[in-house]
Amino acid sequence: MIVIVLVLAVAVVVVVVEEVVAVANVEAEVVIEIALIVVVVVVVAVVVVVVVEVIVVVVEVVIVVVVVVIVVIVVRVVVVVVVVVVVVVVVVVVVVVE
Repeated sequence: MIVIVLVLAVAVVVVVVEEVVAVANVEAEVVIEIALIVVVVVVVAVVVVVVVEVIVVVVEVVIVVVVVVIVVIVVRVVVVVVVVVVVVVVVVVVVVVE
């Protein structure tokens, strides 16, 4: 999606430059410099958007990993507690029966 936006932006800049040069008979170097500045601004904006999206994805992945680790730790603790309770109950039953 971002690549499509970038390509469209560059195409618009090229068309605008051609029209300005054709209609206004402006010095081509000035128009080309302005067009290059516009292209650089668009590229920088796209790069910033991509970097922000990557940061958001990384943060989401980190959150998921942390939640999974917490759930695993809680499940292990619950399993250990259940096993200890079962062992204590069995020992108490065996001692009471004897």
